[in-house]
Amino acid sequence: MFRHLVVVLMLLVVPLAGAEAWAQQKKYNFGARKLAFDEQKYAPRVVRYVTDEKPGTIIIDTRQRYLYLVLGNDKAKRYGIGVGRAGFQWSGVAKVGRKTEWPDWYPPREMIEREWRKYRRKLPEKMEGGPNNPLGARALYLYQNGRDTLYRIHGTNQPWSIGRAVSSGCIRLRNEDVIDLYKRVPVGAKVIVK
Repeated sequence: MFRHLVVVLMLLVVPLAGAEAWAQQKKYNFGARKLAFDEQKYAPRVVRYVTDEKPGTIIIDTRQRYLYLVLGNDKAKRYGIGVGRAGFQWSGVAKVGRKTEWPDWYPPREMIEREWRKYRRKLPEKMEGGPNNPLGARALYLYQNGRDTLYRIHGTNQPWSIGRAVSSGCIRLRNEDVIDLYKRVPVGAKVIVK
C-alpha cells in the first residue's frame, strides 16, 4: 500500500516539477527555442591567424561568428560567438573598460520598451547575476574614449545561440568559453569589432 502511494505521488510531483522548470526556463530564456551547439565548428581552438595586432588584442569577426584572442607568432585562440541581430550590429575599436564575474543585468530602457511593444514581454529593471542571467558567467565591458559603449562580451545560458545573430548587439560566448577568455584578457585590452 505504502509503495503504491509513493509511486502515485511521484507520478504527480515529477510532471509538476518539470512544468515548473519549463516555466522558469521560458521566463528567463524568453521562450527561446532550443538548438544544438555546433562543437566542431565553434569550440575554442588555437588557429593560424596572421595580424599586426599585439598579443592580447581581441579581434571579433561578426560575419564569420568568431572572436580571436591574438597570441602572437601568427596564432590566435578562436572562440565561436553569437552576434547582434539585424539592426543591432556595430563595429569599431574599443578597450575592455572593466570585467565582472556573474554580472547583474540592467536592460536599457529602450530594450524594455521594445520587448514590451513587440512581444508583450516584461523585462526586469535588474536581474541579479547567476545562471539564469542573460549575461552569463562573466562580462567584459567595452569602452570608447573612457565611456561605456553599453556593448559587452559576455557569457550566455543559451549555448545554441553561438554562431547566430540573435543578440541586441553584444558579443556572446558559451559560459565556459567566456570564463576562459576572462582569465586571459586584462582591463585595457584592445578590442576590434569588424
